[in-house]
Amino acid sequence: MAEVINKNLFLVKEHLGLLKAANNFDIHDPSTGEVIMECREPTLGFFTKLLRFTDYKRMTPFDIQIRTPDGQRIVRIQRGVSLFLSKVTVSDHNNELIGSFEQKLFSIGGKFDVVNKNEQVICQLEGKWTGWDFHFKHNGAELAHVSKKWAGLGKELFTSADNYMLEIAEDVPENDDARKLILAAVMCIDMVLKE
Repeated sequence: MAEVINKNLFLVKEHLGLLKAANNFDIHDPSTGEVIMECREPTLGFFTKLLRFTDYKRMTPFDIQIRTPDGQRIVRIQRGVSLFLSKVTVSDHNNELIGSFEQKLFSIGGKFDVVNKNEQVICQLEGKWTGWDFHFKHNGAELAHVSKKWAGLGKELFTSADNYMLEIAEDVPENDDARKLILAAVMCIDMVLKE
């Protein structure tokens, strides 16, 4: 497994471009600015590309892969066509299921249950409708926080509204699948709730 998943701070920067159908992000170490992971949609089909430019964009399927810059896959995030609520599956580097996200009905601002491969809820992703502020919580304890506001190291890397910071709590164990699921869920915030 890539050791990069054991960091606690990640700066996520979206690739910008006109007529861009695929969702592509670089994930940086905010203390150095170095790209430590890449998030890509390598198998985007022709019809999906077309639908991404319409009002049906939020319903389109996706198959996202997060890899190290040298090509080592960390997680794969997949969703089929979504007509009402999203169910997203997450697989590890060997394509083995490690968990999923299930969107909650009637949640203001967006809410997901993050579940492990045994369908046990490991945390909930809760969002603030008025802004880009999301928390991963389990039994009242915060496991991670995602925000577009950051005043710490790497603040100079924030150059547009398409950047955000993921901070994972230090008490989330190293090499735990929860870290991969949290990282994958951050991509789902952008693609499912905020598109």
